Amino acid sequence: MASLTGKVAIVTGAGRHKGIGEAVAKRLAKDGAKVVLHDIGVLKGEIAPAHGVGQKAELDQIADEIRKAGGEAATFTGDMLAEKDVEALVAFAVKSFGRADILINNAGIGYLFGPLVETTQEHWDAVLGVNLRGCFFGIKHAARQMIKQGQGGRIISIASQAAKSGFAQTAAYTSSKHGLVGLTRVAALELAQHKITVNTVCPNHITTGLGSWQNDFMSKAQGKSVDQYLADMRGRIPMGRTGLPEDIAKACAFLCSDQADYITAESMNVSGGEEYH
Repeated sequence: MASLTGKVAIVTGAGRHKGIGEAVAKRLAKDGAKVVLHDIGVLKGEIAPAHGVGQKAELDQIADEIRKAGGEAATFTGDMLAEKDVEALVAFAVKSFGRADILINNAGIGYLFGPLVETTQEHWDAVLGVNLRGCFFGIKHAARQMIKQGQGGRIISIASQAAKSGFAQTAAYTSSKHGLVGLTRVAALELAQHKITVNTVCPNHITTGLGSWQNDFMSKAQGKSVDQYLADMRGRIPMGRTGLPEDIAKACAFLCSDQADYITAESMNVSGGEEYH
């Protein structure tokens, strides 16, 4: 694939080791992009708990690791629920590196699970707010900058297998990810004239730090041990393993490259064959 040298990438939700955001940021940096790593940076009770968000110290550490590997990186903390923070994130990328060419919408809430009949308005609003409204803010403000630059761009949102299929205990999460596919299609249609491609990547389960919490929650909900839950999951996946953050990073790197300049409005499954529609 062509080098991303000279490109500037923003990766939201990139403040946790072993997370998808970290893997994507490091891969894009390896391919030559200058990267701005974002996360909320602070804990905010059950809406932003330690197992769900990246704190500033860890975010800065990941950026340092990119620099030590020869890349260029900067960090920004902000709340995806606040449009002014998302707008400031794009402005920070421009101030730091002169432009913004790539947005990876990775920040999301994947932990406020539970029965639909017990889901509170607070939890519903938080999940839809971060996973869908926050991605809308990102697309809106990144696209404005890309249009201003006049050289096209790449926008990729990390959706989920739950963007294609329903899963018990995840009413708000699944709804937000289905909605993200619709948002992507509309944005792709509107932004194509500016040579900005807009796609989603749809992973199946990945055992990140958050994924470990999900394993524990879902196994208990199904009355299984974690080992049995994971064994059953692997049994559903034709390739026989769950996903890795690097699998998603590879897909994003491809969609950011010149090799993908005619691919837009797509929702790419990266699931080892488990999800195929």
